Amino acid sequence: MRISAPDADSLFMATLMQLKFKISSERGASMVEYALLLATIAVVVILSLTALGEGLSANFSETTSLIAN
Repeated sequence: MRISAPDADSLFMATLMQLKFKISSERGASMVEYALLLATIAVVVILSLTALGEGLSANFSETTSLIAN
């Protein structure tokens, strides 16, 4: 019984499928990383605006009253 080596076409197709899987899995990983980064930035902005909210509101109210007079 003789075992034959894989032909070039099947070897090429196997390599192509592995490459396709690797590229698609990397895209998914980078998309998740961007989503986490965006969520972190959103949380920081919301917390900053909440912490500074009353001070900013007072400044805007003072500026508005100065412009109105």
